[in-house]
Amino acid sequence: MSYQVLARKWRPRNFESLVGQEHVVKALRHALDEKRLHHAYLFSGTRGVGKTTLARILAKSLNCETGISSRPCGKCSACVEIDAGRYIDLIEVDAATNTKVDEMRQLLENSAYAPTRGRFKVYVIDEVHMLSTSAFNAMLKTLEEPPEHIKFILATTDPQKIPVTVLSRCLQFNLKQMPVPAIAAHLKRILAEEKISAEEAALQLLAACARGSMRDALSLLDQAIAHGGGKVAEEGVRAMLGAIDDGYLYSILESIAKRDARSLLTVVEEMRSRSVAFDNALQELGSLLHRIALAQAAPDAADAVGSLRERLSALAKALDPEDVQLYYQIAIHGRQDLPFAPDEFAGFTMALLRMLAFATGERAEGDTRAQAVATVSGDGLARPGFDGDWPKLAGALNLGGVAKQLAQASELQRFDGESLELCVPPAAKHLAEKSFQDKLRGALQEHFGKPVRLTVRVGETGGNTARDRAAAAISQDAFVRDLVENFDATIVESSIKPAQ
Repeated sequence: MSYQVLARKWRPRNFESLVGQEHVVKALRHALDEKRLHHAYLFSGTRGVGKTTLARILAKSLNCETGISSRPCGKCSACVEIDAGRYIDLIEVDAATNTKVDEMRQLLENSAYAPTRGRFKVYVIDEVHMLSTSAFNAMLKTLEEPPEHIKFILATTDPQKIPVTVLSRCLQFNLKQMPVPAIAAHLKRILAEEKISAEEAALQLLAACARGSMRDALSLLDQAIAHGGGKVAEEGVRAMLGAIDDGYLYSILESIAKRDARSLLTVVEEMRSRSVAFDNALQELGSLLHRIALAQAAPDAADAVGSLRERLSALAKALDPEDVQLYYQIAIHGRQDLPFAPDEFAGFTMALLRMLAFATGERAEGDTRAQAVATVSGDGLARPGFDGDWPKLAGALNLGGVAKQLAQASELQRFDGESLELCVPPAAKHLAEKSFQDKLRGALQEHFGKPVRLTVRVGETGGNTARDRAAAAISQDAFVRDLVENFDATIVESSIKPAQ
């Protein structure tokens, strides 16, 4: 007997075995048990989430010889033939290859005849959004008032392309993408039945790579079993998928947290020696930063296993939440910039160096990157005097977020002890909103110990802002110059900001 792929062998045959669509199953079960049957159903969702499977289970529930029920017997001739795909009163149509109006008219003409064997003649039209406008118009009347013996089940991955006149005649059910834990748990159950050993981390990799599709996950599982010679191990699955070793990503963020550029570049060089796909690396780095943000907001939500869970918790404590949000944006935009970089290695490296340049935390011992502004001592923060060095004062103020950017992008115009006037360049005029000015005014009052009148205007600056000093310091740094000269790196001046 020929081998049957897992996606077909383990296709759900009843509502109980369907995974991840409880909200749809609950509604259909109640409708079947109470005999509140509609004439047309629409299942929408991405590939591999169970649209056709649900349609077949619904067809069995309607035509089971034991009666209409949410629990078809699975043993009668109708159930067996529907599972085998040869039931004469279940007509499955692929709309992608039957788009013309003539084909739809022929299909509808046959619907007038009573079912040959079953209780209902069930039409399953897959990818229904592919039908032409004329074909949709041809089916409207039948879809609105079909014969008593007809049931329509429509399936689509793009419901927005279906005319509203069709949508209004159907009961609509939106199927969700499968969550990674649900996919991994289902794969584990299947492998237990198949008596195949598997590592938990390998199943997590397969589930994540499936991107919410159970069918894709089962196809990948088939491939992993073949690749591993009957075993599903993390190392083999990672090699098969070309997945990034999470250890690299954790090491990258740990180096950034320590402000250790040399350690960071050592990790990147090792990744290059292993021919890692840097686009995928940025994507996975974004996913890790997302998990760190979740761990910071809700520690119980940390999504990692074993030693990685400990490293995740440590990073959640070491990194400032604002930095995590910023690094996430840099990783996302870094992927968009990769096609314009000299090569993927340079683009990936510059994205990581940008994270270092944008860091807002205190300088760590042994920091090896350029520092634009020295850390201000506790005495300096408490001193009420002001020597006119606005960039230094901007770095000392107790500010965060956009208000901090306002201070760093501003240039001092006038200060008389009571009033302070700042100027921001036109490119940064969005920073001068009243709410951000109010936060800056509050920080100045806290610093001087008395109210300060603050005025912020938009105009040309003379190059003496905290950001200007940061750009100059980074451009003059020996390590940065070495990157520019030896790696053809480019300093993105718009990405530079001072570090405290």
